[in-house]
Amino acid sequence: MLATKKIDIRALDLPQLQQHFVAMKEPSYRAKQVYQWLWEKSARSFEEMSNLSKDLRVKLDEQYAINVVEVNNSQFSNDHTIKNAFRLYDGNIVEGVLIPLEDRMTACVSSQVGCSLTCKFCATGYMDRKRNLNADEIYDQVVLIDQQAKQNYKVPLTNIVYMGMGEPLLNYANVMKSIERITAPDGLNMSYKRITVSTAGIAKMIKKLGDDGAKFNLALSLHAANDKKRNEIMPINEANSLKSLEESLKYYFSKTKNPVTYEYIVFHNFNDEIEDAVELARFCKHIPCKVNLIEYNPIQFADFTNADGDKIDAFSNYLKSQGVNTNIRRSRGKDIDAACGQLAVKSEN
Repeated sequence: MLATKKIDIRALDLPQLQQHFVAMKEPSYRAKQVYQWLWEKSARSFEEMSNLSKDLRVKLDEQYAINVVEVNNSQFSNDHTIKNAFRLYDGNIVEGVLIPLEDRMTACVSSQVGCSLTCKFCATGYMDRKRNLNADEIYDQVVLIDQQAKQNYKVPLTNIVYMGMGEPLLNYANVMKSIERITAPDGLNMSYKRITVSTAGIAKMIKKLGDDGAKFNLALSLHAANDKKRNEIMPINEANSLKSLEESLKYYFSKTKNPVTYEYIVFHNFNDEIEDAVELARFCKHIPCKVNLIEYNPIQFADFTNADGDKIDAFSNYLKSQGVNTNIRRSRGKDIDAACGQLAVKSEN
């Protein structure tokens, strides 16, 4: 029987799973055991569930699917970054990256197959959005990257960033469920404070994060602090202007009291002048925040290049002079299709 014909068991919450077990004439406590295998122990098959009878494992395998994510191929950078193309149960490819630093071990995960936002500097933006990832597919990326961290560097994951393929806030329900499973005591039991969700800026969904009391960190991919430039590289800005983002971020902060991180790729001869820094510093006055200035990984589809180092330093120094907490994030994995979306495009061809 094809996996797609079976019930996706990880789409069921515990009460639903208990109902299924009662319908199978099995005691409901068995559902708790299976749930533990799925989310705490990250079981990839029913055969692994050793405290279940052989008959029950066969019965589960006949009716239910664990749609596991597999590593299709990996690239290892000279700076120890590991870039993965993950193959989903339906053959689609997404990306996940392990980024080892001295003080942290970070997993960068995807939330969609492709993306609908068409940001001009992003490799994923040149791919069609095929579908949203399910919560368990996001969870699996974290588990697989954690295994890579332990196998290659003898250190477990410390941080997770939703900065891979896709726009997380356009897959809101699955992203929120994945975070719940990753942070739950009966899941991976990681801290909310170690998780960052990055958005291109969907004002109404940022407000929803506030209404839902999001405990994780929020990052906004800003890249320009005036509407004309931002419209040019991020078409989403036309329906989500800086003014509307300002209002949504103020609302979000009023509800959560969480500061926001602004991500700003510094492009050569586009947004790297001091006047651009002045605009960014002005935008930073709205709520408590910090800025990550990011080196650009060029892609074959776009003409953008990274700003000169002295321009980035001057930009950073100006922001700091205005009291803005600023970090420069050096590019990682320059030698291995590092920009998000590049490896997935190769793996599909």
